[in-house]
Amino acid sequence: MPRTVFHVDQAKSMREQAMPGHNRWHPDIPAVAEVRPGEEFRVECKDWTDGQVRDDDSADDIRDMVLDHNHMLSGPIAVAGAEPGDLLVVDYLDIGPAHTVDRGKGEQAGQGWGYTGIFARDNGGGFLTDHYPEAGKAVWDFHGRFATSRHLPGVRIASNIHPGLAGCAPSAELLATWNRREQALIDTDPHRVPPLALPPLETNSLLGSLTGAERDRAAREGARTVPPREHGGNVDIKNLGIGSRVYYPVYVPGAKFSIGDLHFAQGDGEISFCGAVEMGGHVDIGVDLIKGGMRAYNATTPIFRPGRQEPRYTEFVSFVGISVDESGDQHYMNATVAYRRACLQAIAHLEQFGYTGRQAYLILCAAPVEGRISGIVDIPNACCSLYLPTEIFDFDIRPDADGPVAVDRGDCARAS
Repeated sequence: MPRTVFHVDQAKSMREQAMPGHNRWHPDIPAVAEVRPGEEFRVECKDWTDGQVRDDDSADDIRDMVLDHNHMLSGPIAVAGAEPGDLLVVDYLDIGPAHTVDRGKGEQAGQGWGYTGIFARDNGGGFLTDHYPEAGKAVWDFHGRFATSRHLPGVRIASNIHPGLAGCAPSAELLATWNRREQALIDTDPHRVPPLALPPLETNSLLGSLTGAERDRAAREGARTVPPREHGGNVDIKNLGIGSRVYYPVYVPGAKFSIGDLHFAQGDGEISFCGAVEMGGHVDIGVDLIKGGMRAYNATTPIFRPGRQEPRYTEFVSFVGISVDESGDQHYMNATVAYRRACLQAIAHLEQFGYTGRQAYLILCAAPVEGRISGIVDIPNACCSLYLPTEIFDFDIRPDADGPVAVDRGDCARAS
């Protein structure tokens, strides 16, 4: 096993760790360790909510979650010799869930279980929040590389385990650019629920080992970790699993690489915002450098090579959406509208077999569905498609002449 450069006690908050991580992006957060090009090492991670979600049958924890506390990242980790303009080469050698001492089921996500959530519209929201504005949750039990949920009977998914969030620290100039352009977007509709973007917020910020005035300044400036940006960040790409190689742009000396938000499984889009099977765990990483790689490859965002460890399903039922919204209004080549309509069509299909809409929504989040832009040139409609693997169900969801058979499949966990 490679040496652990960032250790996490899963029973403690990230704030209580001997070596605290961070939940904001800022170039001045000190590195917690240094590794060298060619080295392999282990990083341990809390689940992205830092233990706010419980293994129970209530979604009150999702409804009441403190969101500005979230995305607790492990790091930053300095890479010797890394300079702005380089590409940091990161190999994801192995990824696994956290465990209790006896390898049984524990109290923290990753210790034999994980969760998928639907955020309430007024506290986070999600891709389909106008249709499902109330909180919901499914708890998944891990069985090796598979997972089942008491809240979603009839479903068994294979793991495509991966980190949802990773990247190098931004430079001061890049950080200022992020904050400026995102605030300009917020200003176009400052009272929108959910908001258009999340500005810096000192409340509940964690900036590693920074203290005093330096900590206060970084808290006022630090970018929230919710979106993907030029450095990578919260890309939530399900194909970045074991065996993947990612080339991350370097913006500060030492690169200051951080990682977190581990997922046991996820579909394309992670559509509910808490839409993966979330967990704490560990990542084994190898690093190298391509000196001057950003200029050499004209790289302004990460480049990656997918691994070959992800599950491969062969049978699908696919659903199509176009750029016509639920009210019947036409949009011009709007792929977001089109993918939303594909998702809603898939949910309507699963409801005919006895799932509630919320259960179906959670299935599309956590299962390894394939989302595709199938047509982007035929005005006025973009065409998006969602491929739902039939093999995850213990019954046949394919349309046939006999019609669907609906049975009582209960419901997901709901808020009180």
